[in-house]
Amino acid sequence: MSRSVTTLILIFMSLALHGAGTYTNPVIHADYSDPDVIRTGDDFWMVASSFNAMPGIPVLHSRNLVDWEIVSHVYPSLPFGRYGRPAHGEGSWAPSIRFHDGRFYVHFCTPEEGLFVAIANDPRGPWELTQMVDVAKWEDPCPLWDDDGQAYLVHSLHRGGPAILHRMSSDGKRLLDDGVTVYCDTVANPTLEGLKMMKRDGWYYILAPAGGVADGWQTVLRSRSIYGPYESRRVLESGDTGINGPHQGGLVDTPDGKEWWFIHFQSKGIHGRVVHLQPARWTDDGWIEMGDNGHPVLAYRRPNVGEDGASVRMQMSDDFSDSVPGLQWQWQGNPRDVWYSLTERPGWLRLNAVNCPSEEGNLYYAPNLYLQKFPAERFTATTVVEPHFTDSLSRAGLVMYGTRYSYIAVTSDSVIVVTGRGDRRFPVRLKTEASVACSSPRVWLRAELLPNDLCSYSWSEDGINFNPLGPLCTVTPGVWVGAKTGLFCITPSLVPTPSYADFDLFEIEDGSAAP
Repeated sequence: MSRSVTTLILIFMSLALHGAGTYTNPVIHADYSDPDVIRTGDDFWMVASSFNAMPGIPVLHSRNLVDWEIVSHVYPSLPFGRYGRPAHGEGSWAPSIRFHDGRFYVHFCTPEEGLFVAIANDPRGPWELTQMVDVAKWEDPCPLWDDDGQAYLVHSLHRGGPAILHRMSSDGKRLLDDGVTVYCDTVANPTLEGLKMMKRDGWYYILAPAGGVADGWQTVLRSRSIYGPYESRRVLESGDTGINGPHQGGLVDTPDGKEWWFIHFQSKGIHGRVVHLQPARWTDDGWIEMGDNGHPVLAYRRPNVGEDGASVRMQMSDDFSDSVPGLQWQWQGNPRDVWYSLTERPGWLRLNAVNCPSEEGNLYYAPNLYLQKFPAERFTATTVVEPHFTDSLSRAGLVMYGTRYSYIAVTSDSVIVVTGRGDRRFPVRLKTEASVACSSPRVWLRAELLPNDLCSYSWSEDGINFNPLGPLCTVTPGVWVGAKTGLFCITPSLVPTPSYADFDLFEIEDGSAAP
């Protein structure tokens, strides 16, 4: 039987069983890259990379490991001028989350600014951010507080390097030595990264992906001494499942301590690194096993967390009724209050026409894009916009954003579809694909994600009858991230303008079940 036929059979079986206490992977079909997870009491907490998006490092909460919602971000912005514009691929990489002595700790690195820790009494915030070490090219740190009170931190190096262990102050804010390499085997485990450290039954464990993002595997290292030597074992790899590169995540138990589960990502093109949940168990000789005989499961019974494992829904659509941005939204650079308002017109999002003179309005370099992650395999995004433009150059609309992007927007007298790219190898990076005259004071704009990484655009003057506009456009991922969708309002002019646009809603319809 072919892999594709087997996969289809498993999908149909999982759908048939879904109401009977099962789940299907991915449990989050969105780009929560490099996840780590812990449990406190009956609550599970997850963090993920944000790269250059702000606010940074989302904190997610669940009671059952399957259904998640965003509850906070670790920082509103990064205190460095270079993040005033999109620093594509930079920013926070592979955070870890730990709970120690009544406080929550998130350690992470940025490629250029070094090692950071954020500390909170409540994962919903506020978080206190500290730069621990100003150093370049470290990545993927994780702390461990040992039974004797000593604290440590392990990390790797840029593009995957050895496992380097430091002694750390008990408050989690300082490193106490220059570090020691405790594991390096570029043959058995090349590109070692995403380190997560734990101790159990006298064994020290380092969970680490190897082999690269797209096609790698999950490795576990263990030793009786924190300084090694460490032996290694592959515990999760693709096999013939069709789930590529299943690795990098967090290992966690249920409140009763009887079950163990592994949260990890799968790299999935324009969707980024989507989140999977694997069953895990400890063997009699002290190794962890994951999935089905070391291969990821597509469907499985839900974790046994009792009736308290209430389901929640990830934030996607927004009616802009709150006075602060919804937690699903992120900017492409450190945010500024002058970009937007949710209070000047209650129930509406106001985006001001920010000057974007770079290459006549190339959105790839605009920090003021109001974006969220792709939420599903297929989906439709719809918004309503009222432009208030005093010039002919301003535009506001709905974007599908990656290194190549496209958008549908209103101007002072038309609706347009534009494609663009951030790749410097191409001299022509902006192209108006279609334009239609429109002077309506209110316009509905719609984008639909289709199979084969394509999207279509349409518009309406009544919200009922939508008119297609422009060709099918290609969707691509960003740098280390999946594609995103959202809203914008810009002017290519160098001259400041009082122009703005009001958005009444942003509605996501999941079309994943469509043929």
